[in-house]
Amino acid sequence: MGRINTSMVLILCIMFVCTFVPCYSSKKPAGVARKEDIPYIKCGVCQKLSNQLYEQVQSKQQQISPKKISEYEIIEISENVCNLKKQEADWILKIDIVEEGDRLELVEYDSEGQCNSECKTIERACQEVMGYYDTDVAEFLYKKKPQLSQLVDYLCKDLSEACSTKPPPVPKGRTPGEAFVPKSVKEAEMEKLMKSMEGMPGAPGMKMYSREDLMNNMQNLGNEDADEEEDDDEPDFPSNLGKVLRQKEAKKDDWKLKITKRIQDTSEVLRNHANKVSHRVRQWWRRKKTTSSKAEL
Repeated sequence: MGRINTSMVLILCIMFVCTFVPCYSSKKPAGVARKEDIPYIKCGVCQKLSNQLYEQVQSKQQQISPKKISEYEIIEISENVCNLKKQEADWILKIDIVEEGDRLELVEYDSEGQCNSECKTIERACQEVMGYYDTDVAEFLYKKKPQLSQLVDYLCKDLSEACSTKPPPVPKGRTPGEAFVPKSVKEAEMEKLMKSMEGMPGAPGMKMYSREDLMNNMQNLGNEDADEEEDDDEPDFPSNLGKVLRQKEAKKDDWKLKITKRIQDTSEVLRNHANKVSHRVRQWWRRKKTTSSKAEL
């Protein structure tokens, strides 16, 4: 059996990837948050944030049932729900900011849209609402098991005060934001896959290229064909040697999997410990501020 042409294999792989998986451009411009819009949407973002916290905790509980959800799992949700790099914040991608008279309304779509300045603005507003209250909210959800309306009051009125006053009117002449551009199903699925691989060994170095970049790189491989043709007359490797090499490679992969699993388990333990320490420090600081305020009075 003759040697397989490496250029042909690469061409077939690229054709497969570009057919079934969307190829993205690494040169896509990133949106910038419009901080001036935050006061007009802060209350609405807080309400949607509360709804997401409630639903994601309920969903997590159903996934691990009959095991009871831990406070640290809730803390992890509350820490990630305003970070677009995490899956917990995918809800932000479904929201469009629409100007209605002197108000800015948050319109929610069924599908995710391209992340632009409006997407970044909602993320920034969400982060301002949550602030340093992630552990407080997690503790409230874990111990009180509140209804959604109770969570909204606690986060949007008691803690952040995002909804304690009516939003100011939007000034006339405000520059409208971008139109909502929905993503394709394949594009949304690929982004979810990339987010799920965040933190995995080798994942931070992964890059996404456009179709044009892939095709240009593929054309540069044409000079290899002549070299491969010259090697066609060489004798094949013995089949037994190939079998031995494959077995050796399989053992190497098995060790890689074991090491990766050990690293992931260790990371999980360290993260839980860090969450626990952070939670205790914030509780101590909150009690200290309360004591200081009473002493001043």
